[in-house]
Amino acid sequence: MSTIADAATLMPAAEPTDLPGRDRNRILVYLGFLVFVLGFGAPFGGLISLPVTFFLKNKLHLHASEVAQFVFVAGAPLYVGFLWGFVRDLWNPFGLRDRGYMIIFGVLCAAIYAYFAFVPLGTGASATTTLMIASILMTMAFLFVQSGQTGLAATVARQHVMSGQMSSVMNGVLSVATLIPFVAGGYLSDQLEGKNADQAAKTLFLVGAGVMAFMALFALWRPRVVYDNVHPEHDKQFHPLQDAKRLFSHWPVYPALGIWFLWNFAPGSATPLQFYLQNTLHATDSQWSWWQGLFAAGFIPTYALFGFLCRKMPLRRLLFWGTIVAVPQMLPLIFVNSVPISLVVALAAGLMGGVATAAYLDLLIRSCPKGLEGTILMASNALYYLVSRLGDILGTYLYDKFHGFLVCAVAITVVYALIVPALWLVPKRLTATADGEAPEGGFDA
Repeated sequence: MSTIADAATLMPAAEPTDLPGRDRNRILVYLGFLVFVLGFGAPFGGLISLPVTFFLKNKLHLHASEVAQFVFVAGAPLYVGFLWGFVRDLWNPFGLRDRGYMIIFGVLCAAIYAYFAFVPLGTGASATTTLMIASILMTMAFLFVQSGQTGLAATVARQHVMSGQMSSVMNGVLSVATLIPFVAGGYLSDQLEGKNADQAAKTLFLVGAGVMAFMALFALWRPRVVYDNVHPEHDKQFHPLQDAKRLFSHWPVYPALGIWFLWNFAPGSATPLQFYLQNTLHATDSQWSWWQGLFAAGFIPTYALFGFLCRKMPLRRLLFWGTIVAVPQMLPLIFVNSVPISLVVALAAGLMGGVATAAYLDLLIRSCPKGLEGTILMASNALYYLVSRLGDILGTYLYDKFHGFLVCAVAITVVYALIVPALWLVPKRLTATADGEAPEGGFDA
């Protein structure tokens, strides 16, 4: 329902249009490449964060709970990431819109990486503090870059009824971008074992600086097929209070975020699983990174399957069956007794979760209030990091208390099962259509 405040904030509504296949594919390739590059440059991604956690564990000798607490605190900006998305939705830097965020803050993020590459790390608590400050500052700059990329993707997807394909491509590319840094991150960690702390940190941060500098240069390119197909949704005035009110009163987003919350909570799938595989099954750093990489790779075929099916059937059906298949995703880990078997399980678990993950992101895009796509997508990112790290802390507590991974696998399965009744709360009009078909009355009816 529209209000006077909405009318003052929004541009006149345009009917969603299904673009020609050639244009859709070119847009998806461009946005997919952005996701790919960002997967390497994220200070909380596998290429950077994985060696850091190994550094904390192996060189600073932190316990599982201490590593989990470091990761939780270092990710503080992520938990309020929706603020970066809200800024993106309201502020148009130098008239460049989303490209402005990627160029300006890509350069800033690269500069922060480069600065900390030459700051002495110190030892003990000093080293931990330096790593903490570096992680927080780099994350704050990176979130502006990410808000531009995710906001652009969600806006295009809604305006051209391609949320399912966008979800499939973004998730698939992100899995590849996660797989490679995780494998490379584990290898890098092994190579850095013989170096002192300052040399190791310098190498990591210089890699991050190079990636983000490349990101900023790439964003200078403006392909017309992408940016000429994005229509302004706000007028030129700032209306933060009105938009905040419209955001919080938009009911459809709450079930979508609630399902995202349950899907990413997964108590025990991070630090406890790492310690179980390394301390109980004696996996090396690179084998743990391979587990993470294979888990991410397993999602890719079922992401592609979703990308095909989303044009053939309504989202409602894909949400339900994707969830049913995903609920027992982590249960096979109960029977793992060797590292090779755990790698097979990682691939199978990824396959089981692909359709569900793509369907949940599709639902999030469809649930966005008009003009606030960046806020919702960044809110989903914030929720992912917050709940996954809260789940990690709970899982670590369960792992330490019960001295094994069994209780974690059971807890994850119970949480996933709660998604099934949560699906009943989703407005039916948002899930009644396939990709390429606009809901009756539009997404914001």
